[in-house]
Amino acid sequence: MQANEAQLKAWMIGGLEGNAACQAQLLRALVPLLEAFYRRRMRDRRDDIDDLVQETLIAVHTRRATFDRERAFGGWLFAIARYKMVDHFRRCGRTCPIEGLDDILVAEGFEEASSARIDIDRLLDILPAKQSQAIRATRLDGLSTHEAAARERMGESDVKVSVHRGLKALAARIRGEF
Repeated sequence: MQANEAQLKAWMIGGLEGNAACQAQLLRALVPLLEAFYRRRMRDRRDDIDDLVQETLIAVHTRRATFDRERAFGGWLFAIARYKMVDHFRRCGRTCPIEGLDDILVAEGFEEASSARIDIDRLLDILPAKQSQAIRATRLDGLSTHEAAARERMGESDVKVSVHRGLKALAARIRGEF
């Protein structure tokens, strides 16, 4: 289960107040979020993704005093993640195009993106678990249908059908056709 923005922020604030358990829980919860973030931008580079996740976790821990409690945690976190990725590309001399470079480098709109993620989580929570898990795996975590099927212990066609039905149900819900 992924933690939502409010829970992540609560753990961050708890860590800032000296609660080691909150800090540890926060760092554990960030691993899958950061892996998904980097996987969407760096396909087939597992070693680089692992390194970047670790670097980002270290930065979150060492730079935690810079977190503004009045702002969204997700914006602060993903700003650090973006800078770590750009630094990584500089170190490696990587100059090939990066998918979504505009999104990576733009410093505006982090809070809106965090709010959008919360809205998406709420929408997915109204779906049956099977559909929600399939959509999260393929659309949010960036897994292929094959990878999602293996992770969710479902058949590939079941993942495809669950995604299709879930997205159809969400579209109807948004249009007010529930």
